[in-house]
Amino acid sequence: MTLGQLIPSLRSSLPQIQPDHELWPLTARSGYGGLSIGDVTLMRIEQDFGTPAYVIDEADVRERCSAYAAAFGASNVVYAAKALVCRGLLRWINEAGLGLAVYSAGQWKLAQSVGFPLERIVVHGDVDARGAGRVVVESAADIARLVRTRRPTRQRVMLRVLPAHLGFTSAGIPACDDDDRFGLPVTGTELTDLVDQIAAEPLLELIGLDVYLGSQLAQFGGYEHAIAQLLAVAAQLKQTHGVRIEELNLGGGFAVAQAGSEHTLPVDPFAGRMRRVLSLESDRLDIDPPRLSVTPGRAIVARAGVALYRVTAVRHESNGHQLVAIDGGLSDNPRPALYGARYTGVLVNRTGSPTTALTTVVGRHDEVGDVLIRDEPLPCDLRPGDLLAVPGCGAYHYPLASNYDMIGRPPLIAVREGLARTLVRRETIDDILRREED
Repeated sequence: MTLGQLIPSLRSSLPQIQPDHELWPLTARSGYGGLSIGDVTLMRIEQDFGTPAYVIDEADVRERCSAYAAAFGASNVVYAAKALVCRGLLRWINEAGLGLAVYSAGQWKLAQSVGFPLERIVVHGDVDARGAGRVVVESAADIARLVRTRRPTRQRVMLRVLPAHLGFTSAGIPACDDDDRFGLPVTGTELTDLVDQIAAEPLLELIGLDVYLGSQLAQFGGYEHAIAQLLAVAAQLKQTHGVRIEELNLGGGFAVAQAGSEHTLPVDPFAGRMRRVLSLESDRLDIDPPRLSVTPGRAIVARAGVALYRVTAVRHESNGHQLVAIDGGLSDNPRPALYGARYTGVLVNRTGSPTTALTTVVGRHDEVGDVLIRDEPLPCDLRPGDLLAVPGCGAYHYPLASNYDMIGRPPLIAVREGLARTLVRRETIDDILRREED
């Protein structure tokens, strides 16, 4: 039962927010109990689980899985575990029929613990993942490691390729320079030398090419350039090595709205246009078109997540600005400090003043980079004890959270059809101290 139901006179004082569903979760609604997600009010989440807390809309995640499966085919969608991973979420991904990209031994073990089909898992990095459907190879060292594992059956592998001159011009987070990451340039002999090494190993089978172009990318053109370059490599390998490339993976990086001025890359037009480019380029190069796969992470879970914070202090500046401190910050959302990511927030425990002030929301860590929200118009009467909800927090928040200042990481709470349940419990100081050695 909500506070508004217990005390009807308070109903009018709870905020009536009309959420923008490009930014807020699919089931976000405004009612007498204030803002709710999955028919659970955020006031109730705060009362039952405390703050800070991550809230994730199960229906939203399942809808995004369905949208990508419909656009590309479920077997061609490989969810990137690095965006957000826990047992509950992996069950949703599995039930949608999607694949899974893992980047560590921990993620591999977690997938095994819920019975995720190994043949649908793509492995990146230094992981001994026997039975994985595909392994992405970036260097000769990867090949040597795979050979050392002495698998009884052939391992299907994909090459991480570094295409050039992609032509992205709009805002986004580009992949780091080729000099700063492993992979195989589309020009030079490094790629063909590695293919020779794979061909010499009877237990390895080259079946595909894989790329990572960046993050929060909203333009189709860069992906089109990548397809053209990958297909040129495929045509070259067919001619020089007799290798048929069966799969091209465009990676992820698809833009998702995080603040009011940003937009989400539309999945259906994107999929249709990429397939047309694939078909035309394959015809031009006289090769069989490979199947097209993608690795969305943020695009599946970002919108589904909301972070809840409690206001701890407020200061009004002489220039009319408002400075607000919260009980979270850098340790539970380092993305503003790492990437300059922008967020907005909403007061959800009461109706604030209709007059707004440009507001900067800072975290609890007293660091230069500990700024969650900068210069956003929020009610000018914010006060300690208020509850702020920050949308767009489903991806790279829980996974990047730390114990900086020996602070426990927030819980991850799933909501669906009026029920809230803990996917990952709140980390306590005892959890942190348990790792200490005398």
